[in-house]
Amino acid sequence: MINNIDTDLEHKKSSPSTTSSPPLSSPPQADYDQGIATGSLPVATSINQPSSLDIPKPNAAHYQIKDLVSWSSGLCACFSDFPNCCVTFWCPCITFGQISEIVDRGSSSCGINGALYALLSYCTCCACIFSCFYRSKMRKQYRLRKSPCGDCLVHFFCEYCALCQEYRHLKSLGFDMSIGYHENISRHNIVMEIPPAVEGSMNRG
Repeated sequence: MINNIDTDLEHKKSSPSTTSSPPLSSPPQADYDQGIATGSLPVATSINQPSSLDIPKPNAAHYQIKDLVSWSSGLCACFSDFPNCCVTFWCPCITFGQISEIVDRGSSSCGINGALYALLSYCTCCACIFSCFYRSKMRKQYRLRKSPCGDCLVHFFCEYCALCQEYRHLKSLGFDMSIGYHENISRHNIVMEIPPAVEGSMNRG
């Protein structure tokens, strides 16, 4: 009897344990989908994906100011073009008419705009209201800075200096102010349409 008990104990010690933990059961797919829908289960999100609030937005006003061009000369540099300074001082309607025709790109004539300027100057003494409109239009066309202050203030306090500055800037762009817009364009087209000279054609007999 005792011998049988000892043999049973030795047999149990020598035999390996065959017990194992039961397999983990995963939740059914339907319960998992229902947990996501109800919000009881967390949904994995990308950690590296930046939020829309974290993305810096470009400042449009900053780029617009940065891209503006300075005037070719200062407001008080009237004596740099002495002939135009004299003409503007005695007959500002002439300078304004030349400027307005270029700014309007030939849609209005120098004579008509100059006459309107002279009429407003004689009757109301407020021709600067008419001329400051063309300064604003010119600045938008050529992306010029609003310097030294607003267009209306510049023309109200320094009318003749503003006209001279606008005249000099258009002249620095290559316009011949004495011939008008259409003549300037036609002269540029003639130069561009001239074909280059061919050396072989000059040697023919």
